Amino acid sequence: MCNDATKSTLATNKLYGLTFAAYVDIDLTKSRTISLRTLLDSSVVESFGAGGKTVISSRVYPTLAEGHHAHLFIFNNGVADINVDKLDAWEIQKPLMNVGA
Repeated sequence: MCNDATKSTLATNKLYGLTFAAYVDIDLTKSRTISLRTLLDSSVVESFGAGGKTVISSRVYPTLAEGHHAHLFIFNNGVADINVDKLDAWEIQKPLMNVGA
């Protein structure tokens, strides 16, 4: 799995164009499914593979990928076909804060 921030900015100076990757080691003879979870906020992307067995955290400085312009791409460079059976997305609301008494 990987976190690729290269498409999240319009900056021409290539200040932030890093890609982070890690292997998700699973035994397909025991299970034919893998869970992937990605959490996005304004400057952090965290991805969890196989229930947290593999984790990638990275910082992003988006100018394109904000709000409804944020996208998650799923691709497969492996030797076996992959089917996405379920894909859920949630938007976390800002907390209500009571300041003062």
